[in-house]
Amino acid sequence: MSILSKDCIRLNVKAKDKQDAICQSGKLLVEAGCVSPNYVDGMLAREEIMSTYLGNGVAIPHGQFDNRNDIFNSCISVLQIPEGVEWDEGEQVYLVIGIAALRNEHVTILANLAEAIDDEEIAQKMRTTRNVNVILDHLNKENKSSTE
Repeated sequence: MSILSKDCIRLNVKAKDKQDAICQSGKLLVEAGCVSPNYVDGMLAREEIMSTYLGNGVAIPHGQFDNRNDIFNSCISVLQIPEGVEWDEGEQVYLVIGIAALRNEHVTILANLAEAIDDEEIAQKMRTTRNVNVILDHLNKENKSSTE
């Protein structure tokens, strides 16, 4: 089973600031039954310690080590914010990818994400698409590689 599903993707979202974006991302993880509400607090606390901005308009908020007991199942959420939200000084984020992972189940998605954001055309497509399948196709490639 994939750790990213259509239920955890929201397109054309608005966020007033990065804390709001992190909360919305975390709420999707909570609603999916993957984490407790405490995990969202951990995501916010983590961001205070170190930015989760990756570059190319993408951030990957996640909890801290102390929040590992708040994770029930590995899961990621994706918020697409076409207007962007300021993340760090002068940096705009258009894709917020919330991560909750048991063990290393998120590693393949992170590898796919790194590949996708490294390609400006794919990154732009994921930032502007109106079809959740575009995001699923680029981030769920682990289904193909896990059977090899």
